[in-house]
Amino acid sequence: MTITFHGAARNVTGSKHLVQLNNGVRILLDCGMFQGMGEHTEDLNEHFGFNPVTVDYLILSHAHIDHCGLIPRLVAEGFKGQIFCTPPTFDLVKILLMDSARIQEQDVEYSNKHRRKNNLPLLTPLYTEEEATNSFDLFKMVDYNQEYTITTEVKFHFTDAGHLVGSAAVHLNILENGKQTHITFSGDVGRYGDLLLKSPQQFPQADYILLESTYGDSLHKEIGSVEGKLLEVIKHTCIDEKGKVIIPAFSVGRTQEILYALNSLELKGILPDLHYYVDSPLSEKATHVLMDHPEVYNKAVCDVLKIDSNPFGFKGLKFIQSTDESKALNDDPAPCVIISSSGMAEAGRVKHHIKNNIGNKNCTILMVGYCEPNSLGGRLLRGEKEVHIFGEQYEVKAEVQSIKSMSAHGDYNDLLHFISGQDPHKVKKIFLVHGEYEVQQHFKEKLLANGFADVEIPYQHQKIEL
Repeated sequence: MTITFHGAARNVTGSKHLVQLNNGVRILLDCGMFQGMGEHTEDLNEHFGFNPVTVDYLILSHAHIDHCGLIPRLVAEGFKGQIFCTPPTFDLVKILLMDSARIQEQDVEYSNKHRRKNNLPLLTPLYTEEEATNSFDLFKMVDYNQEYTITTEVKFHFTDAGHLVGSAAVHLNILENGKQTHITFSGDVGRYGDLLLKSPQQFPQADYILLESTYGDSLHKEIGSVEGKLLEVIKHTCIDEKGKVIIPAFSVGRTQEILYALNSLELKGILPDLHYYVDSPLSEKATHVLMDHPEVYNKAVCDVLKIDSNPFGFKGLKFIQSTDESKALNDDPAPCVIISSSGMAEAGRVKHHIKNNIGNKNCTILMVGYCEPNSLGGRLLRGEKEVHIFGEQYEVKAEVQSIKSMSAHGDYNDLLHFISGQDPHKVKKIFLVHGEYEVQQHFKEKLLANGFADVEIPYQHQKIEL
């Protein structure tokens, strides 16, 4: 059998890994959208590197757009097989893919206004809301730790990856020529001691492991610093400088962590009396999905629920739905906190909020997660003095800060903990995916030092025989 790496290969986005059995059966692990890859992003998303018609099954690790975001395009181009995921993942996928389609259509419409003025060719979205809806009929929900038979040769089960509500590591059991092969795909691995979620589960012995490596060279700061940093930035910007805090945050996961931390500040009686806006149409729905699946909460959140029925709600919080409401925030000079997607500031309403506040020295853009280096968020974190937004150049006068401890991805200690239940001598090879190449090289050395003899860092579209 072979495996081909069509995404998240020496980068952290566009997760797609195609397993092909000797009998021709093809199983795709994730079907993610590339994000923040600069001028190459569009081309990467338009060309899979394989024919969707030839793919038989898709197994989805979780609902983040860089793992599920191209499913509607896959279906539109001819994929007709089943798509397997956990029940919470399907709940999230339905709202995330619809939102993704809507954002793409809106962003293309906005960009085309500029392109018409300059007689440039008009753009089209990767897929429409109708195409997103059409893909939902192919989904099949499978619970954690339940073995599911795909074919007589292939079985799999999910274990909790602790990264996002519904996130899973995928464990394939493949029988070929009388020989069993066990392949584990980590998806994205969460943290041990996450703000909201249970820790990642241990998993059975694997022959081959596809292991994410986003923070393979980093150790996160203590999670307890999140509340303090938020409070510090809000007081400085909104109280002292009378400015706005703009927080680019993914609508699922990171937004709920921010809300949980702000709610904790209110429970302690120290949350500043301000307006707190969540400006992302799906964030309220995503928060309800999380509340509908309390089985994923860790003990600390369960303890909070004993005294507070809504750990994501507090005085001054408002969810923004309409475009007109969103635009009105830019016309209101009052100090406030605006949490808006996307987390890398590459798409969605947050780009408009950054555009309208980046020239104000009294405002702060607070990054709260990983940003691909070529994304708008990555360029801001790098300290660039001028950035392009919607084709126009803006001077960066606002403060740019970050909370580096806020990550849904495990650091290298978490990743090593995740695979600590494996006998290194029985693992034939580890493939590092979902990481920047330099980071992966550092993490490879750590894995070798921990007894794993064969670690490979595949490149884009590389096919490897197992």
